[in-house]
Amino acid sequence: MFGIFYILTLLLVRHYSWRDPTSVFFDPETAYDPIYSVVREKQAVEFMQQFHGFPGGNDKPGGKKICLGMASIARKGVRYFRAAVGSLLDGLDEIERSQIHLILFIAHTDPSVHPAYNESWLHDAADTVLLYDLDPDTLSHVRALETSGFTQEKALFDYNYLLQSCIATELPYIAMMEDDILALDGWFHRTRSALEMAESRSEKPFLYLRLFYTEQFLGWNSENWAIYFFWSLWTVLIPTSALLLIRRCAPNYHAMLSDRRIFMLTFVCIPLCILLFFAAGRATVLPIPAGVNQMNDFACCGQGLVFPQVKAQNLSRWYEMNLAYFDVRKNGLADMLTEEYAKEHEEVRWAITPNVIQHVGRKSTKQKDQSDRPHPLTEAEKMFNFKFELNDAGRLRREHERVLREMKAGK
Repeated sequence: MFGIFYILTLLLVRHYSWRDPTSVFFDPETAYDPIYSVVREKQAVEFMQQFHGFPGGNDKPGGKKICLGMASIARKGVRYFRAAVGSLLDGLDEIERSQIHLILFIAHTDPSVHPAYNESWLHDAADTVLLYDLDPDTLSHVRALETSGFTQEKALFDYNYLLQSCIATELPYIAMMEDDILALDGWFHRTRSALEMAESRSEKPFLYLRLFYTEQFLGWNSENWAIYFFWSLWTVLIPTSALLLIRRCAPNYHAMLSDRRIFMLTFVCIPLCILLFFAAGRATVLPIPAGVNQMNDFACCGQGLVFPQVKAQNLSRWYEMNLAYFDVRKNGLADMLTEEYAKEHEEVRWAITPNVIQHVGRKSTKQKDQSDRPHPLTEAEKMFNFKFELNDAGRLRREHERVLREMKAGK
């Protein structure tokens, strides 16, 4: 009887956990297939094809709340930038748009190299189109980095240059996003609500709110093996002890609770159930609850982070220090340095669940060796949030419209 139950449960678990990268039943052949991203990209592209700026411009009353910065460089054979910007703007109400100062940074010493630079949508969409404005020596150094092929120092320089431009707006929050993302419909009201929650739940100022993470690093981490063993042991001991106590106190159950049956339960049935629990994957059996959750460990990557103004200033100084003593032997990526800073200063980091952006880039600007083969997946392709693809476009649009009605009604 137990065998039949176990097989049926195993099949059920396999059915529900094939999208979970922390599960042994994970199917990489189909789990990375985009679903909602396809719909959202289509919406974003269609929006940008007809876009000629928001009516009345981007400075309607309401007050700027957040500086949103996005840097872009030209990628060979692929374009993400316009769709990324379109996904951020499509669906925004004029009041929402007026709360965002959008800086789009063309990170080339010769901006005409980037195909978007001479396209009208770039200037219509942005509050500021940022270009390099550097002293001759620094500009020469940046130009040398462009031609050398060493991307980490250049990427860190660009990230900090854009961050400093957002800091100069003196807005309370700064969102830094990469140019190969898609934002879901309603990302802004969810982010705004998440920031309020993070503020109310933080005992001290937090470092950032994460808008994207990949579940692949949030599984059964070996660092926590003692915790897993402890609870597994109690899962075995509690029912076994209960059955032995029942047999002792109620002799009528002695035949039913024989030594053989208790042995099978203790050393076969329960351990098999524990194994299936872990095999199902942490994201399946212990999913991160919706809302705002602390994520101080195992988070990746830097596709979308929102910093309070004062924390952005501290980080900018940290990046400058690392740029001044840049070591090619050390990982100099901005997201890695951000986590290093956070650990050194014991910073609190929050993440929004479900994610409001998805990483869709197939070709990374940070890796020299990028294969066009579908398998094996590149590291860039593995930066993927699987639950993002389960969004329903119609439901998101209705939610967004409801929030806008409530906002206008003053609720």
